[in-house]
Amino acid sequence: MEKKQGFFSALREEMVRGLSPARVRGRSRSESPRRGSSPVAELLLLPRRWRRRGIMAVEPAVPRSGSLEPLMEGPDPGEADGEEGRKERGWGLWVKGQLSRTPSVSPAAAAASSCRRSDLRLLLGVMAAPLAPINVCSTDPLPHLSIKDTPIETSSAQYILQQYTAASGGLKLLSSIRNAYAMGKVRMVATEFETATRVIKNRNASKDAESGGFVLWQMAPEMWYVELAVGSSKVHAGCNGKLVWRHTPWLGAHAAKGPVRPLRRALQGLDPLTTASMFANARCIGEKKVNGEDCFILKLCADPDTLKARSEGPAEVIRHVLFGYFSQKTGLLLHMEDSHLTRIQPSAGGDAIYWETSINSFIDDYRPVEGMMIAHSGHSVVTLFRFGEVAMSHTKTRMEEAWTIEEVAFNVPGLSMDCFIPPADIKRGSISEACELPQGEREKSIMSVNHRAKVAALGKPQDDAGESIMWRVEV
Repeated sequence: MEKKQGFFSALREEMVRGLSPARVRGRSRSESPRRGSSPVAELLLLPRRWRRRGIMAVEPAVPRSGSLEPLMEGPDPGEADGEEGRKERGWGLWVKGQLSRTPSVSPAAAAASSCRRSDLRLLLGVMAAPLAPINVCSTDPLPHLSIKDTPIETSSAQYILQQYTAASGGLKLLSSIRNAYAMGKVRMVATEFETATRVIKNRNASKDAESGGFVLWQMAPEMWYVELAVGSSKVHAGCNGKLVWRHTPWLGAHAAKGPVRPLRRALQGLDPLTTASMFANARCIGEKKVNGEDCFILKLCADPDTLKARSEGPAEVIRHVLFGYFSQKTGLLLHMEDSHLTRIQPSAGGDAIYWETSINSFIDDYRPVEGMMIAHSGHSVVTLFRFGEVAMSHTKTRMEEAWTIEEVAFNVPGLSMDCFIPPADIKRGSISEACELPQGEREKSIMSVNHRAKVAALGKPQDDAGESIMWRVEV
């Protein structure tokens, strides 16, 4: 405890001297986010105790069982077509290779490839900074409990949310939070790949896991910034209340298409008020046991206008559904499922390709922080499911993430709106979610009408959408 307090005290002193999180990002209005991060950013992501030992792996290994956040809402396409791309090695690279092959892959070659390291780009593209389904503002008042002329599913959900806000610290306390800071560690790994004929598991998942850390800043209303460093890559994402953006080493900085939405990672037990606001219009659809504990299930669906705003050209977002499992005993959120579905129609004609991304998140270890109940650990199981172009030709990739929270603080002095300014070199025009497919998927869709092998050909991704995808995300 003394080490944590000492680190945060040092951070607060730095901020008092004028080093706000705007510098934490390592960028000013005129600086490119590619030019590296500031000393304070390195201090946040690599505290003294980490620098002595290196970034430590998350202590609880990624659980093998479990069911159930993007600016990028799916895998990143990548741009490694040159010599560096050909030199890449890893179990995840094999996964991409399977998409570019006919089903006749020898079991021996598949078994050998399954032992390679996971593809960090694929992991970060899906799990680094996913977004919630709809736009919400934590400063908007929560609906009052109403029974008269209200469907039982809606009134039950309102009652469950009242219990949740009370268990989290009370509405008065939660509404007094002007900003928040959290720092933690993550561990990501790809564990399984499935085709229509076989399932190939990564037997070295514990060795192939990528470890790192993240820092998250939030400020009411609707502003947030996250920086996550895993392995040799770092992802930045943020929102200034009007624009959501993301920066990756392989795509640079770009804006998200559609309305401003909260960071899903913050909903995993770190931001109770935004979580309650997210489910304000949800319906109670039943009950279910989660890890042996009875829970109420709340269901929230993105409205058609939001889905249309997130679609572009031949890439159409079909649905985005969020399920929250709230404990009947404690009232806290224990489990979250995020279902995101997208379709991409090839411009050359032919069958559409569908992508379904499923993420199941389990939220654990609630502890009081300044009077609020904050989750300090959890894990997610993510599944990418591709189907549609040819019967019995689906592929499914399973990934897992475990996280722990090291430090949390609220109402940090010195935090201002300048801390959430987007990068100066952000690409003009938003990018649709079609660009978040694995490398070469759009080219595959365009060529699918000609030949199955060409459908899977890997190629450099384009900035414009070229087909239809279906996504289902459960976090």
